[in-house]
Amino acid sequence: MAESWATLGLDLHLEPAGPGVRRGLTDALREAVRGGRLAPGTRLPSSRSLAADLGIARNTVADAYADLVAEGWLTARQGSGTRVARGAPASPFGQTPSAEARRAGAARQPRERPRPVHDLVPGTPDLASFPRTQWLKAARRALATAPHHALGYGDPRGRPELRTALAGHLARVRGVRTDPDHLLVCAGFSHGLRILGTVLRARGVTTVAVESYGLDVHWDLLARVGLRTRPLPFDGLGTVTGDLAGPGAVLLTPAHQFPMGVPLHPDRRAAVTDWARRTGGLILEDDYDGEFRYDRQPVGALQGLDPDHVVHLGTASKSLAPGLRLAWMALPPSLMEEATAAKGPSDTCGVLDQLTLAEFITSGAYDRHVRSARLRYRRRRDALVEALATRAPDVHPTGIAAGLHAVLRLPPGTEPAVVQAAAWQGLALHGLSRFRHEQAAVAPLDALVVGYGTPPDHAWAGALDALCRVLP
Repeated sequence: MAESWATLGLDLHLEPAGPGVRRGLTDALREAVRGGRLAPGTRLPSSRSLAADLGIARNTVADAYADLVAEGWLTARQGSGTRVARGAPASPFGQTPSAEARRAGAARQPRERPRPVHDLVPGTPDLASFPRTQWLKAARRALATAPHHALGYGDPRGRPELRTALAGHLARVRGVRTDPDHLLVCAGFSHGLRILGTVLRARGVTTVAVESYGLDVHWDLLARVGLRTRPLPFDGLGTVTGDLAGPGAVLLTPAHQFPMGVPLHPDRRAAVTDWARRTGGLILEDDYDGEFRYDRQPVGALQGLDPDHVVHLGTASKSLAPGLRLAWMALPPSLMEEATAAKGPSDTCGVLDQLTLAEFITSGAYDRHVRSARLRYRRRRDALVEALATRAPDVHPTGIAAGLHAVLRLPPGTEPAVVQAAAWQGLALHGLSRFRHEQAAVAPLDALVVGYGTPPDHAWAGALDALCRVLP
């Protein structure tokens, strides 16, 4: 059977023109290299493959390749095929720019901000410890056993394998009361919050109560769907939930308040669920790092107190990696249909990652990874506490019983200077003022919010040294 373009090797789009087929092909290849369409090191199709694609003789292609090798545009080596030469000049505009043009272009390019030497910004785990080998094993098993139809558009709620695995895991580990039919998989916490904001707005809600300290990205997201945010008072027992008249929903981090680090007091947990039952309000529970606790028993999910009025939002961003873009919502039955419709008619989360996470959970690999990560982060936290006690005894860490960050209280008025000194030392960190709602009634506190999840293990000692140098 005659070979066709559909059955041969690498594809390459060329339009030979000019007098003679060989010359036209040579000129087209040369212009493709000179213009930057074929980058240095690019492998070209074999002469047989390109000849079949263009409908010309194989010897014509071989001769054109030989001409360009002789001119220095291409290289040809036995066993590695024909490639664009590494030193071949290239320009995205079809001609080699002058030195002056290159300098002018470089001057116009925005300069990238230098990466910090040490990153202590909260919110990201140690990405170097992602369980690549175990994840790859789970991916292979998941893909080998997945039915063919799993690779289609699928249920907008997410793959049933993942929702089933999550229902069991959340019940066992966080005390969440749900089932696979009331779980919705989403692409990160922000995606889930956007879905809920859309549902709330459609229900006529105009205001969401939030914590005085939190993430402005979440407040801004709610604002973009037309919802106002009203900060609640805050004290040593956490967010004050007794003043909830007016808002139709409240967004809380009850297990480990971000960034202050205190769990919501039991009386206030009871008060907010009572408010939801009386008024029909909705509690949005952000369980952002519920897996990591060190000096206390885990605080159960608020959703377990009232599954009909609490949405439990969890994510793999802290336990595994934010780049997975996988999160989930345990929804009240009355909200499931509206939230699914707000997400869209088909699943927008990667099927293969969903299947892999389901296998990762059911095989026990997820639990093993979390336990290992918990031990590693506890060692970092302990090293932080010890370093502060030795080198900065006037700085007291709080909120360290759980999570991936600590709050370091500073003398009044010193926060801006410390943050600036840290930047000069190549140390990325945030002051507490960055997380304060602009309408919060609580008095401003000078403090640093220091994340100890991001630096890899080998860099943690150096990060601690840099931190202690900038503390007052």
